[in-house]
Amino acid sequence: MNSSNDFQGKAVIISAPSGAGKTTLVNKLLKAKLPLLFSISACSRAPREGEEDKKDYYFLSIEEFKEKIKAQDFIEWEEVYQGNFYGTLKKEIERIWKEKKHVVFDVDVIGGISLKEYFKENSISIFIKPPSMEVLSKRLKKRNTEDRESIKNRLEKSFEEMKSIDKFDKIIVNDELNISTKNIIKTVEKFLK
Repeated sequence: MNSSNDFQGKAVIISAPSGAGKTTLVNKLLKAKLPLLFSISACSRAPREGEEDKKDYYFLSIEEFKEKIKAQDFIEWEEVYQGNFYGTLKKEIERIWKEKKHVVFDVDVIGGISLKEYFKENSISIFIKPPSMEVLSKRLKKRNTEDRESIKNRLEKSFEEMKSIDKFDKIIVNDELNISTKNIIKTVEKFLK
């Protein structure tokens, strides 16, 4: 998927179990002075408080999402939770590469593995690891966006996702935010050179 000009964009894939802090680290990475743009994912869930369409996600109905699957508009997609679809639109990558920037993905673990398979050596996949499952549980509870059942489901999923850690190019333990931020910036800088 290369556009007509000679710029060959790279892909920075950042994945983690829910609550590990990947979105915080992605935001820190995007503030660093690197030629990066964020890939806005599509999803079929309703926006959470403060989220904006076409900024945080492309919010689609389940029907719209399924139409785009049929039209093969996605690089990768999955039904993360029952009736909750997430995916990466091809047009989003084209938009970023046209601007001569490298693309940054904030995706779940399965999405990260799929993107790595798609972009191969033109990408780096980074797994953000929580210091422990106990810390992860506390972070999810602190968010105050989920009920107990939802937190339990997320923790079970996280436990499964941790088993795929060896499929990633780099692992960053997100214990101390400042150190994790420096690590992720340094890792990406090195990859883009």
